[in-house]
Amino acid sequence: MKQTVVINVVGLSSSLLQHQDLFLSQWIKNKQLSKIKPVLPAVTCTVQSTYLTGKLPSEHGIVANGWYFKDECEIKLWRQSNHLVQSPKIWDKAKAHNPNFTCSNMFWWYNMYSNSDFNVTPRPQYRADGQKIPDCYSNPPELRDRLQKKLGTFPLFNFWGPTANINSTQWIAEASKLVHTWHEPTLQLIYLPHLDYVLQKHNDQDIIYQHLKELDTVLKDLIGFYEEKGIDPIVLSGYGITPVKGPMHINRLLRKNGYIKVREENGLEILDPGVSEAFAMADHQIAHVYVNAKGKLQEVRRLLENCPEIELVLDMEGKKNHHLDHIRSGDLVVVAKKEYWFTYYYWLNDAKAPDFARTVDIHKKPGYDPVEMFTDPNKKMMLARIGWKLLKKRLGFRSLFNVIPLDASLIKGSHGAINIPEAYYPVFIHNADQGKPKRETLLPTEVYGHIWRNVFGTAKE
Repeated sequence: MKQTVVINVVGLSSSLLQHQDLFLSQWIKNKQLSKIKPVLPAVTCTVQSTYLTGKLPSEHGIVANGWYFKDECEIKLWRQSNHLVQSPKIWDKAKAHNPNFTCSNMFWWYNMYSNSDFNVTPRPQYRADGQKIPDCYSNPPELRDRLQKKLGTFPLFNFWGPTANINSTQWIAEASKLVHTWHEPTLQLIYLPHLDYVLQKHNDQDIIYQHLKELDTVLKDLIGFYEEKGIDPIVLSGYGITPVKGPMHINRLLRKNGYIKVREENGLEILDPGVSEAFAMADHQIAHVYVNAKGKLQEVRRLLENCPEIELVLDMEGKKNHHLDHIRSGDLVVVAKKEYWFTYYYWLNDAKAPDFARTVDIHKKPGYDPVEMFTDPNKKMMLARIGWKLLKKRLGFRSLFNVIPLDASLIKGSHGAINIPEAYYPVFIHNADQGKPKRETLLPTEVYGHIWRNVFGTAKE
């Protein structure tokens, strides 16, 4: 077996590698760079599950970053149990192939309760007084304590939200180095999220370049660490992020046409999917549309097909053709044109928006909300507001952290669609002397085999 490190640089595409002063741009000159044809949907959980199983969503079951749990009548995103992935992962098969194989999963998703050996993933403490305290989860449990004693508490609020920045990526990189030093796993999977925030928030090339430089510094140190140990890291990404010019409010469209039902709580509206005739679980540039009123499926389809922001509306046959024919998928799967993305917004009047809409709350929102990366530009003295809310929380008072705007036009980049220019395809960067890809473009299911070959020297399991 050969020690292998796979670094997932989120959002990396060849469109970003034009700056020749970057370490990464120079490093890849002696490597093989292949583009990866995006899997549908090109979102975190689906892509990573495809890479780690070698299967498509119709088999592994991860149809998006979340879906409608029909038996509970609830939309849930960002679940963490590895048991939700319905196909064996690379570490499962590798352990069966060679019992001495070990794996470290540093922040790739569906990290909890897997058969991997050394795992770390974000996991805040949700306390009874309403506080959300930064923390992480690990297996074995003592690994979390050992890492946080060495590096400080995992910077959760730099991992997602308005204060997301390079600090979380730096922490993950340093933690990965420590785990490798302490345990020397056969395969180490590392997730570096920094570009994900940057490319969704900004279209100013100067700003993007500055953040690229920050990430490049982390990569230079991290890659150098492994190369000194005689390990040639694989660098890849799950998707590129394309510029967008605006949102499409798919649930508002469904509501205006009478399909969505809400219930009112304290004067605010809560989506009620269990009694709605049709609703969408929006996730970047794709949406799973669940139609409870089966007799209205075709009219819902026609409504969506007439939207200028929508590229594809997949029915059963379309889902089968795109490998999304799974019980978790919507009755219809909708793909935005590359210039647009879908919000989860279902209210028609911002005064009726639920209280969680203006907070960072990835588990209560019935869809993905990238606007959580911003604070409301219309609220004055925002730093003072945040400081006051933090003080009240520290004094033990409950305080709603309602600092997030409801302006979806702030988003400048998105992903998930597959009909995009090849310059925005994800990439696979590998040592040319170690089982290099034979083609310039790989299928997403082939990533699994290339990682396997790097570990075992053969494509056979």
